[in-house]
Amino acid sequence: MVTTVAILVVFAALIVLRGVTLARARGSVPCRLRVGDRGWQSGVARYADGELHWIPLLGVRLRPRHAIARRGLVVSARREIEGGLFAVDCGGTTRGLSLAMSADAMTGFLAWLESAPPSAYLDVA
Repeated sequence: MVTTVAILVVFAALIVLRGVTLARARGSVPCRLRVGDRGWQSGVARYADGELHWIPLLGVRLRPRHAIARRGLVVSARREIEGGLFAVDCGGTTRGLSLAMSADAMTGFLAWLESAPPSAYLDVA
């Protein structure tokens, strides 16, 4: 019984440590994600190679659950939701996906989205 409790405590500590490490990693911002009509999930967004990688805070996977490509991404006007967060609905290649971030992180996200070089949107066959 004591061994089982100890294993559960160590496992919970590792999950919390993973979340703290993700949140403090360089180039990461706290971000909530909603798919369809489901509720908001807390996580961390990280910019990498023309994609926004979203990794949930709670979980054991180290890989991103969602990789949102900058190419073809269309966002709606931002709106304020609870807790001083701003949300945008994503369209284009990722339909039914919404992102919520702080005002500063949202400004950075929109700047990242607009800063793609013009050649990034050309289909080269």
